[in-house]
Amino acid sequence: MHWPATVLSVAAALTVAACSPGDSTVSKTPEQTATAPAPPAASAPPQSTGPLPGPAPADDPCAIDLAAPAIAQAVSELPRDPRSGQGWSPEPLAGNYSECAQLSAVIIKANTNQANPNTRAVLFHQGKFIPTGVPDTYGFNDLDTAQTTGDTVALKYSSGMPGLDSVVRFRWNGSGVELIGNAPG
Repeated sequence: MHWPATVLSVAAALTVAACSPGDSTVSKTPEQTATAPAPPAASAPPQSTGPLPGPAPADDPCAIDLAAPAIAQAVSELPRDPRSGQGWSPEPLAGNYSECAQLSAVIIKANTNQANPNTRAVLFHQGKFIPTGVPDTYGFNDLDTAQTTGDTVALKYSSGMPGLDSVVRFRWNGSGVELIGNAPG
């Protein structure tokens, strides 16, 4: 193997500097001190060097998770927005998605640059997308969290005019989603 001249020059300079004539090994060797022997390494707890590779464990699997992969998967299965002809953005505008809820929802919008894109709710039962048998959920743009429970989702349409919000509740009845009516907003 041929080493470049600069590498050999640096190595030689370091060797000369480390062993100059005035140095002795006595002055560089630390003094021995009388200390108690260290405990065996096996009894010391392992030192953490940071988080383990991979995803961090969830603190609560039943917590609301608007970044759950199931949301993006469900959105990819939806038919295109009827008004714009575009697909749907997988980033929820609002929601309460939870793997433990009997019924949860996320609000999404059409993946378009229009000023007022269509919105819709996507419903889930225990974290699983409900693709069929769901009443129309177009136009809703938020959740009314005060009326939303573990088996009921209160979807809200807000026009931005105070007092004119419309809330429609949907409930998991044990085998499917049913509309249980409008509620004051």
